[in-house]
Amino acid sequence: MWILIICAIAVVAVLSIYAGMLLTRLRAQTKATRAAESKRLNYVHESIETIAKAMQQEQCPLSEGCIRIAVLLDNLPDADTANYAMRWPSIHAMYDRIKHMPTHEARKEYPKKEIRKMDREREGYEVEMEAGIQTDVQTILVWVREQRSAAQ
Repeated sequence: MWILIICAIAVVAVLSIYAGMLLTRLRAQTKATRAAESKRLNYVHESIETIAKAMQQEQCPLSEGCIRIAVLLDNLPDADTANYAMRWPSIHAMYDRIKHMPTHEARKEYPKKEIRKMDREREGYEVEMEAGIQTDVQTILVWVREQRSAAQ
């Protein structure tokens, strides 16, 4: 009888040690995952801030900045619930107007006449929407700073 009790205690002890090891690994994994997510969010916020400042200083075309910012915002974890399109309507309106236009290699497949026509259309949108976009850029810069300080 005593042998069974000792064996049972030994099994429970070994299983407890194993469970403790697994729990330690889980905690380390969770910590690493949180650190990686925090690093990714910081990178996205930093990218949004850099693009917004470039737009503000006219170092980046408004249309290109709007595309880049809209895509970055869509990649944030809370994008489904945060409704960024309502917070920064001009940026998203510009994105919606020009997202169908080809970029990079796809652009090279179009005739020059068609490219010039799309460029004029895009530039017209930039002129038309500049004030609203610059207002959105101001508020997005404030928001990014808040997000980055909250993360620290």
